[in-house]
Amino acid sequence: MSKLVHVGDFCPNPDCADFRKLQIDHQHNLIKYGHTKAGRQRYLCQTCQQTFTETKGTLFYRGRTPAEEILQTLAHVAEGNRISSLTRTTGHKEDTILEWLREAAQQVKAIEAVLMADCRIARGQLDGL
Repeated sequence: MSKLVHVGDFCPNPDCADFRKLQIDHQHNLIKYGHTKAGRQRYLCQTCQQTFTETKGTLFYRGRTPAEEILQTLAHVAEGNRISSLTRTTGHKEDTILEWLREAAQQVKAIEAVLMADCRIARGQLDGL
């Protein structure tokens, strides 16, 4: 059964022995490990000694553009604004906006799969949401 997890629930390092193993109440190999210069929470896996931030696995990971700006741009695309118009108004390259769209689409597919499988939501209901 798939489930939506939160940051800090498992180690995202594929070389780690605890890769994708959910944290159990009595076994916590992930600890909070300070913040980045941008203020993002960092985590340390005590098994593999790798650190990662709260944005790991999202389209905001290692991005220089503020999350709010990315979300506003994607909202404009969802409203039907042309990407060529957005390049002029936001100052972002067309390739950048398209990459944000691709990454967001991949994440939506993963979330949609979990919602449709576990929650037994029909595609029409999901589209309505």
